[in-house]
Amino acid sequence: MLKPLIDIFYPKTCLGCDGILQPGEEVLCVKCRHDLPLTNHHKIAENDAFRRLAGRVRLEKVMSMLVFEKQGIVQQLIHKLKYEGHQEVGTMLGLWYGEVIKDSLKDIDAIIPVPLHKRRLQERGYNQVMTFCEALSGCLGIPVNQDILLRNKYSKTQTKKTFFTRTEVNKDIFDVRFSEKDKGKHYLLVDDVLTTGTTLEQCSKALLKISDVKISIVTMALTY
Repeated sequence: MLKPLIDIFYPKTCLGCDGILQPGEEVLCVKCRHDLPLTNHHKIAENDAFRRLAGRVRLEKVMSMLVFEKQGIVQQLIHKLKYEGHQEVGTMLGLWYGEVIKDSLKDIDAIIPVPLHKRRLQERGYNQVMTFCEALSGCLGIPVNQDILLRNKYSKTQTKKTFFTRTEVNKDIFDVRFSEKDKGKHYLLVDDVLTTGTTLEQCSKALLKISDVKISIVTMALTY
């Protein structure tokens, strides 16, 4: 009885257009969901995301779910997820993309979120990619491992940094903590947005310190 009354006085709104959500709609209205710019990277082996990292680090597959455009709906969703606490965005996207890519990623042993430094985690209160990872985990039947990849340096936001500045700041910022059981695995590295690729390159190089591992990458979005 209480929930219907709450919905009347405080109706849920679409995180894309701010319109009131209709029964059966969650996070996004049908129109905004339909308007999301999907990449279809799972159908293209050497897609734009893969090519962005090609030659920089050894990878098996790279896929981004959405196209990130300035002032677009994807930027709005990522901002709400990252800075406004709307972790349901990650869950929605993860459940959706997990169903899309489950036939393309059958040999993954663990999902690894790009970690935040413990100071950043304390400031924000959560890692913005975790709900996305957990939803992927449920769809793919693959565990999430938050312990193996570490961010050992604190850095300020990289939003307005150039490619060269990002490269310098991110050098040696990640490390791994592993045991014998972590060797010879295929890891799925997950982040929110693939921009220059520097963060994912450095994470991958850290993971490649482990013997005989393979790495694939999934992100929520890709910038152009």
